Amino acid sequence: MKEISRRKALKVILAGSTAIAATPLLAACQRAAEDLTQGSSPSITNTPFGAVTDTPVAETPGDSTEVPATLPDLVVARNAEPESLVQAALTAIGGMERFVPRGGWVIIKPNICTCYYPYEYATTTNPWVVGALVKLCFEAGAGKVQVMDYPFGGSADQAYQSSGIGEQVEANGGEMVQMAYFKFKEVKIENALGLRSAEIYEDVFSADTVIDVPIAKHHGMSRLTLGMKNLMGLITNREQIHRDFGNRLTDLATKIRPKLTVVDAVRILTDNGPTGGNLADVKKLDTLIVSPDIVAADSYAATLFGLQPEDLDYIRVGAKSGLGRSDLGGLNIREINLAG
Repeated sequence: MKEISRRKALKVILAGSTAIAATPLLAACQRAAEDLTQGSSPSITNTPFGAVTDTPVAETPGDSTEVPATLPDLVVARNAEPESLVQAALTAIGGMERFVPRGGWVIIKPNICTCYYPYEYATTTNPWVVGALVKLCFEAGAGKVQVMDYPFGGSADQAYQSSGIGEQVEANGGEMVQMAYFKFKEVKIENALGLRSAEIYEDVFSADTVIDVPIAKHHGMSRLTLGMKNLMGLITNREQIHRDFGNRLTDLATKIRPKLTVVDAVRILTDNGPTGGNLADVKKLDTLIVSPDIVAADSYAATLFGLQPEDLDYIRVGAKSGLGRSDLGGLNIREINLAG
């Protein structure tokens, strides 16, 4: 890849927005700039899954910021602080404005399943990933950004605080919402494979944009919790899904259609999920996976655990049902290594 200027490199990382108000992002940008002065640059590839080549990057006429000639199906960003991963991945996928209308209402759904452990235990979504997404939504012109989950361990207040997500969301202007029980409404699912109806939080059908932000982690019954399974935090009776993950998670995902799935693999939980509790089960990957295709995002995330997409029932059924694509070899995947 040709050497680019320090100014252009910073634009690629920051995507034309002001830096997120956090010391880790500023440090990451400084490191990138220092690398460039020594002759290196962030490594970006835009290839089918598994191939390793450099792809030329086209410039928009009248703008010196380097942008991809075509938008990828999926972006993987690696080796930086969470805020920098979010900035780089969203830039490569086309910018948050691709998914958020000006003045729109955005719901961000992280995994905040319990209040038991802080984020280091990889039980809940990384708080800086969520905070960065909130900020980018507002920079894209969102009028309202709400973040919510329906914990099964402890109260919402406790989980929002212990996860660190509440603090980061509020610091970036977002609103943490306690999901009121009366807002869960029975919804019929047409052409269901197994889940004919579910009590779904009604606001997800009113919001302009839903962003699904799971943490990648082990699960004792479904093998992994990823994007499709993270949608279970928007319904009440989760046990009905447990009886048939493949068909019923597919049914749920056909009814709740996130515009964007962001898989947090900054830290992944490799065993004893979904609640974890042992730092020995946590692996730090400093990775983020972003795609408008929830099946594709889950398919790539599965490989982080040494699995293939077909190893997970819900990915296999979701792809067969036309919910998304699991053929990683046929997808246009852009990989960004922010370490250079």
